[in-house]
Amino acid sequence: MAESASLEMWVPRTRVGRLVKEGKITSIDEIYRRNLPILEPEIIDVLLPNLEHEVIDVSIVQKMTDAGRITRYRAVVVIGNRDGYVGIGKGKARQFRFAVDKAVTNAKLNITPVRRGCGSWECTCGEPHSVPYTVRGKSGSVEVILKPAPKGTGLVVGDVAKVVLRLAGITDVWSYTRGETRTAYNFARATYEALRNTYRFVTPLDWIR
Repeated sequence: MAESASLEMWVPRTRVGRLVKEGKITSIDEIYRRNLPILEPEIIDVLLPNLEHEVIDVSIVQKMTDAGRITRYRAVVVIGNRDGYVGIGKGKARQFRFAVDKAVTNAKLNITPVRRGCGSWECTCGEPHSVPYTVRGKSGSVEVILKPAPKGTGLVVGDVAKVVLRLAGITDVWSYTRGETRTAYNFARATYEALRNTYRFVTPLDWIR
């Protein structure tokens, strides 16, 4: 109820926001098809109302100022609708709840579509349960390679990457990782970048559409 009330009170500050508020854009796919920027989190709230989020890392950071040492929380959050859209974000605040809220807002602005498919020669079921082909992503020292897997394999990857893949709607994948995967943000970001790369290549289906 509170969220719907805030959306009614939302005053868009960008052209895309106004088009969404006026009902002239009704699909998130249209935004990506027209290559329009998403600069307001409310756009995602309207077009993808069923998003879930999960906190994957919380740490305490400190900064020295003239007034003394300031301690804040830093949260890393993954959001997704389990159906082809996923985002990752981080936020800092003196209170944990506000840090999570900032991270969720940041993740909404970073949300990306994920191309799913059945690229495994062992399966060929044609259902969107895995990645369509091998993709890789890198963040910091961490590199993640995702490979198509047959149905029933599950997510053969680290726990942090499992959250990203699960919220993106992928249930089966093989993986190879290298680098400092104990850094949760870089591990999640590398997985996110690999999923973004599923739309970097044109497939025969794109020509049919």
